[in-house]
Amino acid sequence: MNILLTGGRAPAALELARAFHRAGHTVFMAESARGHLSQPSNAIKANFVVPAPRQDRDAFIVALKKIIEENKVDLLIPTCEEIFHIAVRRDELPCTVFAEPISKLEQLHNKWEFVSIAVDYGLSIPETTLVKSMDDLFHAYSNWREVVLKPTYSRFATQTLILTPLKEASSTLTFNAGASWVAQGYISGTEICTYSVCHAGRMAAHTAYRSTFTAGQGATIVFQHIDHPAIFNWVKTFVARNHFTGQIAFDFIQSPDGQIYALECNPRATSGVHLLASNPRFVEAFLNPQMDCITPLDNSSHMLSAAMLIYALPAAFKKNNLRQWMNTFFTSNDVILNFKDPLPFLLQFRSVLAYMRLARQKGISPIEASTFDIEWNGEG
Repeated sequence: MNILLTGGRAPAALELARAFHRAGHTVFMAESARGHLSQPSNAIKANFVVPAPRQDRDAFIVALKKIIEENKVDLLIPTCEEIFHIAVRRDELPCTVFAEPISKLEQLHNKWEFVSIAVDYGLSIPETTLVKSMDDLFHAYSNWREVVLKPTYSRFATQTLILTPLKEASSTLTFNAGASWVAQGYISGTEICTYSVCHAGRMAAHTAYRSTFTAGQGATIVFQHIDHPAIFNWVKTFVARNHFTGQIAFDFIQSPDGQIYALECNPRATSGVHLLASNPRFVEAFLNPQMDCITPLDNSSHMLSAAMLIYALPAAFKKNNLRQWMNTFFTSNDVILNFKDPLPFLLQFRSVLAYMRLARQKGISPIEASTFDIEWNGEG
């Protein structure tokens, strides 16, 4: 098949490109970021630079349509937040798109709507309230002594406030242009992430992994599969009730008494891809709606080594956690390094430097800069 991937800046997209290439498919990549991580990969037949979907969605869709028609693309798989822009205009694209319509994706990406759906399904989530004004904020702090606050639309926990005093929170939160926040009662415990590939409410691939080392507050950079039946059943129930098709990921917290709570949903590719890619049936999970659910073949540890050096190493020094960092770093496989496809690893700092330049220009963090031109915050 001819496969078109979008979001080549993400390590998950590179992993998917390599997996589909190994399985004998022809892979194309469309990206708005020049010199992105996947661009030099020999797994990709052709790269296409497309307009930034956040800044010019119409031109972005026109460019995708042209690529699909000229290269006889059979299947389009979005990987990052460009999926929402694609979903808005999905019916205009002349191939199969592995994504739900925007009406469904919006409900899962919106952190308040997701909580409401999970409650309707009878699934466990932390106590949560919507914060649209200062009165709502004061009400949340009167309900819970310890509070977590995050924008209704956000990613990588870049704006999340954890255990922030009320005085500081009230001076930080803004509600301009109808912006809202979600407040949740804080639950201590172990953070666990999942990633699944689904067809019409059935899971074809699934993994769960703990969030130990992160870039900033939220982006996990070390991945090791764990078997977690309770979380598997939670995800299975949600996917079935939602009749979901596509890639979907959840963030959980497991309290010391073993209870699990889903914190939020990411209806797109995430780093769990790296744990499933070595399974020879992983690509089939995208193509065969009837296959039984696969999981990773082993529990070996994988990492983004550059992020471990840039983000996790300084944090390890601050937290006096250097021994664990060293043990993890020297026993984990880098997900970008592939001796049969070396250029993405060798040239990866091109994109890192580009994000750093954009971050300085816009007054945002490099992590926020990495999604500046593709993120979706509920726009029509």
